[in-house]
Amino acid sequence: MSCKRSLCYFILTIFFLGLAGCAPKHLPPSGKFPSGTYRPYRVGRKTYYPLPSSQGFEEIGYASWYGPNFHGRKTASGETYNMYSLTAAHKILPMNTYVRVQNLDNNRSIVVRINDRGPFVRNRVIDLSYMAAKRLGIIGPGTAKVKITALGEARLAQNGQIHFATHPDFRHGDFYIQVGAFQNVSNAYALRQRLARRFGLVKVARAYTFGKLFYKVQIDAPNSYEQAKKFERDIEEMGFPTAFLVAK
Repeated sequence: MSCKRSLCYFILTIFFLGLAGCAPKHLPPSGKFPSGTYRPYRVGRKTYYPLPSSQGFEEIGYASWYGPNFHGRKTASGETYNMYSLTAAHKILPMNTYVRVQNLDNNRSIVVRINDRGPFVRNRVIDLSYMAAKRLGIIGPGTAKVKITALGEARLAQNGQIHFATHPDFRHGDFYIQVGAFQNVSNAYALRQRLARRFGLVKVARAYTFGKLFYKVQIDAPNSYEQAKKFERDIEEMGFPTAFLVAK
C-alpha cells in the first residue's frame, strides 16, 4: 500500500472515531455492528450479488428515501430501522459501509452507513433514511440525482474502537453480465443463439440456485467496473431489464 493511501486510511479512521464520539446515531443501537450478509438474495425475478468489498466504489444515480411506514421494522442487517439515524439501503454494498452521498442538484453532502437492502426501483441507487434525506434536501421532491462514494467498511475492534477493513481494489477485475436464467435448457440455448449474433462469445453455465438447477446465460463484460456497469445498462436497454453484473 502506498504512503498516500496509508495516510488516507489514517485520516478516515481518525475522522470516523471522532464521528462516533460526537454522533452516536451513526452506530447501531446496540453499539455492535451486525454481521449482515454477503449471500446472494432474490427480489422478484432478479438475484443480487453483494460485493465483497466497497473499496474504490463510486456510483451516480437517483436517491430516494423511506420513513414512517418502515420506522421500527427490521432491516436486512437485522437492525431496527430508525428514520432519525443517518443510515441508508443499497443493493450490493457490504453492510456497515460508510458512504458519502452528494446531492448533485444542490451540492449538499452527508455521510451515512449502509444497514439495509434496496431500493429495488430502476435507476435508483440508494434509499436514504428520513433524516439523511432531510439534510440533503430530498424530502420535498422525493428523489434527487446523487453521487455515492464509499469511504470504507466499519469494523468494531475488541477495544471498542472503529477501524476500516481494507481489500484489493475491485474497480478492475473479471466481470460478466447474466442476461437470463432458465430451468428449461432449450430456452437458455435459444437466448444464447440470439445474443451470440451480436456479442459473439455467449456461454450457458449450469448452477444450482435455491436448490434448483438453472441454466444461466452469461456474457463477458469489460474488466473495468465502470465500463462493465455501462455494458449492463446497454443490455438492459436492449430489452433485458433483469440483466445484472456479477464479479467472477
